[in-house]
Amino acid sequence: MVALRIALRYLFAKKSHNAVNVISIVSTVGVAVATAAIVCVLSVFNGFTDLSMSRLSAVSPDIKVISAKGKVIAAADSLARVLSSVRGVESAWTLIDEQALAIYHNRQIPVRVIGASVKPDSTLALMPRVIDGEYMLADTMFTGINYAAVSVGVAIQLGARPGYYDWLALYAPRRIGRINPANPMDAFVSDSLCVSAVYEVEDNDFDASTVIVPIDVARNLFDYTGEASSISVTLDEGCDAAEVEKAVSAAAGSDMLVYDRLRQNEHSFRMIAVEKWITFAMLAFILVIASFNVVSTMSMLIIEKQENISTLRAMGATDGMVKRIFMLEGWFISLLGGAAGLLLGTVLVLAQQYGGFIKLSGDPSQMTITSYPVSLQPLDLLAVGLLVAFTGYLFGYLTSWLSTRR
Repeated sequence: MVALRIALRYLFAKKSHNAVNVISIVSTVGVAVATAAIVCVLSVFNGFTDLSMSRLSAVSPDIKVISAKGKVIAAADSLARVLSSVRGVESAWTLIDEQALAIYHNRQIPVRVIGASVKPDSTLALMPRVIDGEYMLADTMFTGINYAAVSVGVAIQLGARPGYYDWLALYAPRRIGRINPANPMDAFVSDSLCVSAVYEVEDNDFDASTVIVPIDVARNLFDYTGEASSISVTLDEGCDAAEVEKAVSAAAGSDMLVYDRLRQNEHSFRMIAVEKWITFAMLAFILVIASFNVVSTMSMLIIEKQENISTLRAMGATDGMVKRIFMLEGWFISLLGGAAGLLLGTVLVLAQQYGGFIKLSGDPSQMTITSYPVSLQPLDLLAVGLLVAFTGYLFGYLTSWLSTRR
């Protein structure tokens, strides 16, 4: 307690030499700026992660069920009905996800074909994302005509637009049966559809080459009979997603893999997390460099307090006690700077989050967001605080040895 009281007195007492005061302030400011920078950078990574999660809502279901032992789910319709009865599940729909060749106006490109239910609310939340036409896969007024919704990338490459200007032809290799070499076209299954809508979900892979068609058309095109690539599960609002996921997994059985929205895009978010913590490690080195100012401060302070050190020794203080005094002094300088940095970083992040004063470069009319997204996470503040405390303790401990060498 004596060492702690003396260290606090040294921390806030005015020094006899003005240079010591200046160096102490510089040390505290250096640690504060480095700490605030770490908080701000980590919050930017959190903001982009949250932005990515919000973008996934249009293309990723709440829960996705796939086969663990093959490419397709046998008896997918029956399993979808079973999953629909699980408590907390609003709906469960089968999907087919395959590759095909699309031809429109003598232009052709490979596309990703998704076979979905004709109900617009059954699979993908594309209604707010339609930029041309009206999203529909079937028309009750004109029976026998199937429709396709194409992504903006497909529309640009094929020159396709909603309406009855031309048919969108899809070709896929025959999956079942023998091929007649004398008739090469017999090796393909084809179908023609009208384009009903063009959509953009702001996902590069999805927007580049995706065509959504009725699931019956997809099954005929890819020779699927009651099978599906996956089952999309939509949850009730306000339900416990983790508990419902466990119930869905139990109902699906051990032959199925159940992925929530995060696990469906695990690789993308893992890369963001890796980049975030690599950046954290790099900024930690900057904090260490800024903490070297503490060494200068402690060196000057020890020189100034030589008479006090001699007095303490004359009163019975041991070398260990003297070291603890200056170790705590150096640690308090780092903690003071760290606390100021955490407060400054928090204020800046909240100001950006609610004010958006730092803008992204580019044409605002072509961007979905105009300012850097940020998100303040308590665990990040805890990690930064522990880093500052550990760094301050380490430098305080190292510099305390100077007090017994003079």
